[in-house]
Amino acid sequence: MTSTTFLYKSDPVRGRQWAGVFRDRAPEIDFRIWPDIGDPAQVRFLAAWEPPQDLATRFPQLQVLFSSGAGVDQFDFAALPPELPVVRMVEPGIVQGMVEYVTHAVLGLHRDMPQYRRQQQQGEWRVLPVRPARERRVGVLGLGSLGQAVLAQLRGLGFDCAGWSRSRHQFAGVHCYSDRHELPAFLARTDILVCLLPLTDATRGFLNKDLFAQLPAGAGLVHVGRGPQLIDTDLLAALAVGQIGEAVLDVTDPEPLPPSHAFWRHPRVQLTPHIASMTQPLSAANVVVDNLRRFEAGEPMVGLVDRSRGY
Repeated sequence: MTSTTFLYKSDPVRGRQWAGVFRDRAPEIDFRIWPDIGDPAQVRFLAAWEPPQDLATRFPQLQVLFSSGAGVDQFDFAALPPELPVVRMVEPGIVQGMVEYVTHAVLGLHRDMPQYRRQQQQGEWRVLPVRPARERRVGVLGLGSLGQAVLAQLRGLGFDCAGWSRSRHQFAGVHCYSDRHELPAFLARTDILVCLLPLTDATRGFLNKDLFAQLPAGAGLVHVGRGPQLIDTDLLAALAVGQIGEAVLDVTDPEPLPPSHAFWRHPRVQLTPHIASMTQPLSAANVVVDNLRRFEAGEPMVGLVDRSRGY
């Protein structure tokens, strides 16, 4: 890989950590951090959360666009060169962080921790019934690398696990559902619903009143997908009548929510500021270097986006 520039356009602090990995593992690559782009004609690879405009004219030799995070919904694909490969970030730090967050949220709902917190605030000492994990049905929307890792952990804890996605999957010990016609059966058997769907036109507004109505009364919601997938007013209505018992939200629309938003003060909503999973700079840079080797060898890159699906 001679006369090659890799341009990083994201958090410069993380970028300097990436630079160290490239210096050790790919010293033949000219690694640069935006806005120090060097010769734009030498930029073959770009990692960004929000890429600059006019990529085709700005960087005429660009061969791959890497997302610096797990999602690619922040990209305007219509503005990208149609033949440009786009690669989302798939790295161990993202997966482990999501597994930790979702496991914590599901266990909290399973063991009634939100109710115990409310009782503590009222000075009430009252024991609630304890159900074994095998009697609690957890359903995960989205069966990509994150969904699969989350299900493996929850299944290991003894939960009755199911998953749903657009395409068919099979995992040992997990009831798998696919396509729209199997969604009602998946929802009907789900006591705690975890949303890990990517944001696409098909999943925008996916978490709505019709979906909530198909869950068992009092179901819990853990939303770690993307904010625009949730219809806020529909969730508030479902909470008001007890159709949704508790909600754990790590993503919102917008982010952050305005100070007047009802989620801030709702007694049955736990809100965190999009921290469920974060890219770890060193492992992310190593994953990208590995992908560059695959690209140069003509091998499939990990995380290559199917533009027809949007993920």
